Amino acid sequence: MKLWLLKPVENADPWIQFHDCMFGFVVRADSEAVARSIAATSAGDEGPKAWLSAQNSTCEELQAAGQPGVILEAWNRPK
Repeated sequence: MKLWLLKPVENADPWIQFHDCMFGFVVRADSEAVARSIAATSAGDEGPKAWLSAQNSTCEELQAAGQPGVILEAWNRPK
């Protein structure tokens, strides 16, 4: 199995309202398609289509190699 990082594309429509939305996932799955499907089942107000669409979200395979640090920080800070 692989690990996948899913995040919204900047300024994508499903996240305009920022209310009860998911802003990222780290998912274990065999493929990007399966990772997107798993994320879609846990969608908030952005809706499942947001996670299934490459126009609205990114899905990147995580590699074990790299610098130490946070993989995902999904905090909606007021402006």
